[in-house]
Amino acid sequence: MSLTDSSSTRLSLISRVRSNDSRAWHDLVALYSPLVAFWCRKQKVTESEINDAVQEVFFSVSRGIDDYRPRENGGGFRAWLWTITRHKIIDSQRRDARFPLAQGGSTAWQATQQVPEELDDSDDSERFEFTQLLHRGLAQVESEFEPKTWQAFWRTTIDVQTVAAVAAELEISPATVRQHRARVLRRLRQQLGDQSLGSSGTE
Repeated sequence: MSLTDSSSTRLSLISRVRSNDSRAWHDLVALYSPLVAFWCRKQKVTESEINDAVQEVFFSVSRGIDDYRPRENGGGFRAWLWTITRHKIIDSQRRDARFPLAQGGSTAWQATQQVPEELDDSDDSERFEFTQLLHRGLAQVESEFEPKTWQAFWRTTIDVQTVAAVAAELEISPATVRQHRARVLRRLRQQLGDQSLGSSGTE
């Protein structure tokens, strides 16, 4: 039996959280809290408020996770989490003490209009944070794979080596390299709750 055949790893991280798996919840928070904090900073939430905002976001996640469904247009868990975070940012801006009471209504309302409805994947800082998220996810699942499986994935996807070169290096067939890469990517998608994460690598 391979390292990825256990019942715990066949289930997605989201499924495990729904079943009250405390380790899964720890992994989820470790994966996504830096991204939530980044979103808050990007929208000018003060440093003194960020920890509270992150906690509020994950409290909402814990209450709503049973109702989470990936959107048909490819939106995964990250998009759902952004929607929750966006509402928390708006709440934070509305109650921010920086806004004078006399002008609070209109000024706070203008600030909330600056929070984008959708993620901006064209933003370099957003892409960097997503890359960091991928690496956190990979670190969480690496121990589930045998070394050669992981090497086949890493060399073709992260080091961007060709399948043929990696097959020769690991003394396995190109088809096996592709299978190994696909298994790790599938497991990463499960861990991130992101079905929009496609395959990548160099043929």
